[in-house]
Amino acid sequence: MIPPKPPSREGRVGLIGYARRFRQDILSAQPARLYRAWMAEFRTPFFRSYMMNDPELIDLVLKQRPDDFPKSDRVREGLAPLLGRSVFVTNGEEWKRQRRIIDPAFGKGRLKEAFPAMLEASDAMVARLSDGVHEVEELASYAAADVIFRTLFSVPIEDRLAAQVFQEFRDYQRTQPLLNIAALLPLPRWMPRFHKRRTRAAAASIRAAIAALVDRRAAEIAAGRAPDDLATKIMTFADPETGHRFSPEEMVDQVAIFFLAGHETSASALAWGLYLLARDAQAQDRVASEAALDWENFTFSELSKLVFTRDVFRETLRLYPPVPMMVRETTRAETFRGREAPVGAQCVLSPWHLHRHERMWDDPDAFDPGRWQTEKGRESSRLAYMPFSAGPRVCTGAGFAMAEGVLLLARFINDFEVAPDGPEPVPVAHLTVRAKDGIRLRLTRRNRPKSTYSERVIHG
Repeated sequence: MIPPKPPSREGRVGLIGYARRFRQDILSAQPARLYRAWMAEFRTPFFRSYMMNDPELIDLVLKQRPDDFPKSDRVREGLAPLLGRSVFVTNGEEWKRQRRIIDPAFGKGRLKEAFPAMLEASDAMVARLSDGVHEVEELASYAAADVIFRTLFSVPIEDRLAAQVFQEFRDYQRTQPLLNIAALLPLPRWMPRFHKRRTRAAAASIRAAIAALVDRRAAEIAAGRAPDDLATKIMTFADPETGHRFSPEEMVDQVAIFFLAGHETSASALAWGLYLLARDAQAQDRVASEAALDWENFTFSELSKLVFTRDVFRETLRLYPPVPMMVRETTRAETFRGREAPVGAQCVLSPWHLHRHERMWDDPDAFDPGRWQTEKGRESSRLAYMPFSAGPRVCTGAGFAMAEGVLLLARFINDFEVAPDGPEPVPVAHLTVRAKDGIRLRLTRRNRPKSTYSERVIHG
């Protein structure tokens, strides 16, 4: 089965035309030859950028010399209203200090501690589902948001402040592209940055609701009655080198990126995973068979039983990586595949192109979960698979995201059969890879005894 991707553009195009298409949709703005090229140089009167698919170049930028290739400030241009100075956009010592505080919360054993809350969210998800035609991106967003609120703040999405963050974020995410025009044109620092009024208002409202959640948790910590969840761990852990703890403002920045990374990306992957299974009845039947488990007594260790479901989720992340492009910047003159790159050149690392690269994957556009059990598939993944980035800046919640994705996909397919019911979705890049007009699927409850979920699950 070959799922759709946006039409690529061939031929030359002027800067203004490219900028216009880039603003509308970063994916279809790229030429088809990038699915074959090891590297492509793009020059404008203002700067140079290098799209890198060569595994050696990717290894150089992300693993061998990551400090020499910091995240580009131009990426932050569009996200600053929401993310402030979160760990997603900072560099250097500031980023290292933030990671020293954050990483222990996601360290060894922490995922197992968070899993019961994740399982509760999956129970609540299937309890909400019903037969009929649904736009599944919306269902996935609600479920993923519930997971992040339960694991981060120990509250279900129905909590007043949690619901406010979720609703405001729905307004925000489709108004904001992955990269804005500042990623193309290096504007002087003194020049005002213009964001859509709706985008600024939504970001301000999201941050206000997050600040209220942080203040509520700070009061619980002070009173000695805070739950031992991710928020409490991060707010109380001190940098082992400096003793610094996050201030309330810093914590708002970090929670904003946790919500973006832990909700928006997971929702994107779950929705595309359901779509892929809806188009492949055989794969869906295998997931349903594997997921026929005792969910009332399911434990973290039993995730290992969902082998094929995990491969389906891996394949979903390959075909529809939630974050399709990453941008790093040169801090000194470099030579990439014989081409001279000046200081300030942009290094574009694109999971979207890398994961479908014709030289590194067999039948790269096909949905084939079985490839993950082959030697060729494992070798391709080693060289050309990075849905969570790589190196020191690999997503700290990668293990969390994999567990969540496999769990939610299995729970959904265990209870419901999914089938296409609408036009083929066209992927576009907003904050993550989403469908241009949503993903409509028909849900039919499977002929299995309906689970009786416990009171702790339904009422959180």
